Amino acid sequence: MGSRRVVADFSGGKLSSDGAVLLLRQLDSSLGLTRSVATCFHDRRDPVFIEHTLPQLLAQRILSIALGYEDLNDQDSLRHDPLLAAAAGKTGPADPLASAPTLNRLEITADRPSSRYHKIDVDPRAWKTC
Repeated sequence: MGSRRVVADFSGGKLSSDGAVLLLRQLDSSLGLTRSVATCFHDRRDPVFIEHTLPQLLAQRILSIALGYEDLNDQDSLRHDPLLAAAAGKTGPADPLASAPTLNRLEITADRPSSRYHKIDVDPRAWKTC
């Protein structure tokens, strides 16, 4: 057996302190929670301009809450978390998650009529089956 050299590098780069999000992603994938909830909404946004899909928005918000980040204020720092991004379905390593204002528009969509800024609506017919 040869000896091994241990090297420590504390420069870090972009890290995540929430490794449990990968376990939550697997659980969500098994249960189909975000996929099921996504069917309860009608997304009227122009696909050409969509940066964050509805399932990604829902996964980001649901996983954040499960990790203990209830407030949207936390999303300003979480939007650059690489593990949360991967768990929410972002494919590129530098793809940021949605900002707090974007998630806020998702959350208040049920209370507001459709407008220029509120293009994701609750689908009442689908909501009964969710």
